[in-house]
Amino acid sequence: MECGRCIENCSYGVFSRDGDRICINSRNCTACHRCIACCPRDAIMLEEHPCDYRSHPLWTREAREAIYNQARTGKIILAGMGNALNYPVIFDRLVLDACQVTNPSLDPLREPIELRTHIGKKPARLDLRRRETGDIELRTRLTPNLRVETPIMIGHMSYGAISLNAQVAIARAAKEVGTFMGTGEGGLHSALYPYQDRMIVQVASGRFGVNIDYLERGAAVEIKIGQGAKPGIGGHLPGEKVCDEISRTRMIPTGSDAISPAPHHDIYSIEDLAQLVRGIKEATEWKKPVFVKIAAVHNAAAIAAGVARSPADAIVVDGFRGGTGAAPQVFRDHVGIPIEAAVASVDRKLRDQGIRNEISVIASGGIRGSADVAKAIALGADAVYIGTAALVAMGCRVCGNCYRGLCPWGIATQRQDLVERLNPDTASKQVANLIHAWTLELAELLGAAGINSIESLRGNRDRLRGYMLDESLMQVLDVRSVGA
Repeated sequence: MECGRCIENCSYGVFSRDGDRICINSRNCTACHRCIACCPRDAIMLEEHPCDYRSHPLWTREAREAIYNQARTGKIILAGMGNALNYPVIFDRLVLDACQVTNPSLDPLREPIELRTHIGKKPARLDLRRRETGDIELRTRLTPNLRVETPIMIGHMSYGAISLNAQVAIARAAKEVGTFMGTGEGGLHSALYPYQDRMIVQVASGRFGVNIDYLERGAAVEIKIGQGAKPGIGGHLPGEKVCDEISRTRMIPTGSDAISPAPHHDIYSIEDLAQLVRGIKEATEWKKPVFVKIAAVHNAAAIAAGVARSPADAIVVDGFRGGTGAAPQVFRDHVGIPIEAAVASVDRKLRDQGIRNEISVIASGGIRGSADVAKAIALGADAVYIGTAALVAMGCRVCGNCYRGLCPWGIATQRQDLVERLNPDTASKQVANLIHAWTLELAELLGAAGINSIESLRGNRDRLRGYMLDESLMQVLDVRSVGA
């Protein structure tokens, strides 16, 4: 019928009209599926058809295309989302054990399964005193913890990386299911103030939007040291995405690049980090938990041990499949390690040093479903962050072009006509539905394992078995082989 809806909806310029014909420039296509979803006649089909080259085991099509692009532009190749190379997914080679006759499973419909958890420091021991009335008095001073009704939280995606409509949708979902969301490093827009009791505000190296009002509004504060998609480097929000609203929120000039340096320029040791943690706690009157987020790298376990001995309450470990709005492709695909190995190493180090209970561990980076959540917790996490999964729930097709600011679904863009395509009411319900569904599945998995609380799953490697994993990796994960 040549209605032209594909032309109107494609923000990448794939479709154009030539007289009475609609022409296609397939080179511009990112596989976002917007045209397919909006076509009233189902007249559009999408098929991956890369440009053919002579096959070669070393000089792949991707390697040659990258060289052609850099030879033409002389620039770093940018990419979005997480690691896109064909590394084995360790989660897919771990299976969960289940109970049978001699150790019966539990029925979540008839027996209580406790999925609520508390994120923060726990005391090594409790000091109790019996009063003259016979009542028991707790004399140990407990530090503030975040109470989450499900061990699934939503990770940090800043206003700038994603649209305000997307942030509002995530905030509403977090409030509905009783969990928390991260604000990212872009400050806190006033539209999110009604949900501030469900916000974890972030202090990154650029310190964008950070002031005492920002810190006091959050339920917790997170210091971002590193990110799984780009360990060792900072962040960059292009100036063309810094509109007036982002300018006010981040407290930077309109149209200027928002560049976060690679290091925090006041943190060059664990002692410096502990000082910043203490400073934030002093500023917020020691009423809020403070998290530290690091990228999963070879010494993550040693760093976690140092963080645990600081006043910090939780450490977030972000694996190399963690998403991002923009990163150099070479970093996204070649730097960092998987979250499965990192969280297992962190948990073992803290246990070996007798300080595991002094800090919570949050796993992040590539969590795709409730099975991944269960496996991450069995490897030693207290809870997980999800990011890309929440975006997919809102309609994201993981086309990996977030950095261009042309997201046709209104998620990773600041162009107002595109932003308006995302309905926060609908999107929030979809994110809430996702977390609710995963939580139900998590209860079923716990029941099948004969476990009645999420705390009993934490670090319980007896519930895991490795399948087609080499011996050295199984030693890192501290799991036994199938059949053992």
